[in-house]
Amino acid sequence: MKEDNSLLALSTIRKNRGISLQQIADSTKISIRSLEAIERGEFQKLPGGIYSTSYIRQYARAIDYDESAILAAYFQKSGTGGGAAGPGGGNGKDMFGGFRPASTII
Repeated sequence: MKEDNSLLALSTIRKNRGISLQQIADSTKISIRSLEAIERGEFQKLPGGIYSTSYIRQYARAIDYDESAILAAYFQKSGTGGGAAGPGGGNGKDMFGGFRPASTII
């Protein structure tokens, strides 16, 4: 059997559970190309921002896997720090990403 060198061995887990990428694509409407990028940990190939985290969450749910584990790898690779540290994701910004909400500007 070919060794799975992908991120967290996600493709092996998916295959062991009898789930195809096409099934996930059909149920989530995420392209197979994006699903393959998640499995390989090539997060830079995802659309970015909230779409990336949404894709990762949907993929994890589709294979019944802990989404926080994949998201942790995503945040580590992307260098954003993620949301684990609370508002702002521990990146030194407030919960509005460095912008003040409109109510404090007026």
